[in-house]
Amino acid sequence: MTPSARIQATIELLDEIAGTPRPADAIVSAYFRARRFIGSHDRGDISVRLYAVLRHQARLDWWLERQNAVPAPRLRLLAWLALNDRLQLKKIAEICSGGKFAPKTLDDAERKVLRKLEGDTIEHPDMPEEVLAECPTQCLATLKEKFGKHFMCEMRAMQEPATLDLRINPLKTTREEILEEIRELGMKAELCSLSPWGIRVFERPSLNALPMLKNGLVEIQDEGSQLVALAVDAKPGERVVDFCAGAGGKTLAIAATMQNKGRIVACDVMAGRLKRSSERFRRAGLHNIEVKVLASERDPWVKKHKESFDRVLTDAPCSGTGTWRRNPDARWRELGPGLEALLKTQAEILDSAARLVKKGGRLIYATCSLLGDENEKQIEKFLSNHPEFTLAKCGLDGAEFLSLSPAKHSTDGFFAATMIKAAAKESETESPSQ
Repeated sequence: MTPSARIQATIELLDEIAGTPRPADAIVSAYFRARRFIGSHDRGDISVRLYAVLRHQARLDWWLERQNAVPAPRLRLLAWLALNDRLQLKKIAEICSGGKFAPKTLDDAERKVLRKLEGDTIEHPDMPEEVLAECPTQCLATLKEKFGKHFMCEMRAMQEPATLDLRINPLKTTREEILEEIRELGMKAELCSLSPWGIRVFERPSLNALPMLKNGLVEIQDEGSQLVALAVDAKPGERVVDFCAGAGGKTLAIAATMQNKGRIVACDVMAGRLKRSSERFRRAGLHNIEVKVLASERDPWVKKHKESFDRVLTDAPCSGTGTWRRNPDARWRELGPGLEALLKTQAEILDSAARLVKKGGRLIYATCSLLGDENEKQIEKFLSNHPEFTLAKCGLDGAEFLSLSPAKHSTDGFFAATMIKAAAKESETESPSQ
């Protein structure tokens, strides 16, 4: 592809992302699948520029509004070329030639904006803190309270591309074996510092370039997500439920810690996602997993299996604020329920899942959110309504909660809490007298 064609493809993707209520990564994947002629190098160039624009949207919009221009996908990209790539108006006009596969020619309004942006850079001393932080107004106060003096450091880390983390399948291989294999492929990688299963790859290879993904030796999983699975602390022979299993990433990790012994049930209301997860389970060589589609969190299956499981993980649907590194568009677009609806759903899921926990068992609540309302406050509310549960420490270095963030831990933002259900009283376990 020519440089102009790559710019045009980026504009098309930005337009589609702005006008389609689907995550950006799903839109990008579908776009490339429909255009197999686009080579891997061109795909990489388009993706890097696309996500850079999404990560700088607040700053780009600040510049455009300063020029009395209405922010729009195409104009954001043109401003990015001027402010980041430092291209002058003449060069941008050459790219936007209006020729075959090239962007349409610049109009007078665009020329006026680009002329004023010449010589400027993406950041300006007059930008307010929330713009520099790329932080939505509705999250600003909460995140400033959470991070305090580290707020800007964390927000800067959130603007960086997410790392490529792999989780090895301990039933089939070791980290050292996989690390050596990756390095033999010419890629830079190292062992993750927090997860005993993790390997961090410092490149963006085509997934086809990682053959170990095809035979169940490794899975792609952020190190933080691996730590959530570790917090479940499932033992071989136990009965475990992953109540909101989704595509099964944490289910796989939990099943591996159980060494294929015992039983783990992967539940979700999305039948399609569970069906796809079954192939991952088979590829990983795990046969202690069964899949259960639920009609809702109050499905009769839950009541039928009351107090039947040693561990129950509720990886609840959430705002996803912890995943802004890999989903930068999620900052500005509400693709699902709003926060108030999510808080209600989380509480209902937690309340229902708690019924599955046997006496003496553990309930683990997790989100990929950085917001206290979805995390600590949700746990506080649950415990006040369920005195039979008590909080157990599950965080790093003996902390009460597992609370991960990009700047501090080099992971996505994750939260987890572990609660123990009171053990059965002696009178409940004694056999009836003869």
